[in-house]
Amino acid sequence: MALKTQQPGATNVNTRPVSEDKAGWRDVTAEVRTFVLKSFPLARKQQIKNSDALLESGTIDSQGVLEVVAFIERDFSTVVEDEELSPENFQTIDRIAAFILSKTALQKPGSGTR
Repeated sequence: MALKTQQPGATNVNTRPVSEDKAGWRDVTAEVRTFVLKSFPLARKQQIKNSDALLESGTIDSQGVLEVVAFIERDFSTVVEDEELSPENFQTIDRIAAFILSKTALQKPGSGTR
């Protein structure tokens, strides 16, 4: 099977699109929002904003937090440590995105750390 390259802006139906601006930076908040809306029906029903409380509203429960952690680890190639599983990191879409950015900013290319 040959690997195919994709033109910028093109959509491959077999992969999840990555939000990028013209400089190639990922829009982490948009990716988190897309995941939350896709994974949690109550988020769609309530038409949540990025600053809405996900845990207190019941939009995301403890099982949902584990789904968010799996999403972060899979899509952002980082490891969420047990001590980072605090409500502050998962309370809103904005806080989840900030948590991801803080985790990925700490990773140095080629350092071998996650």
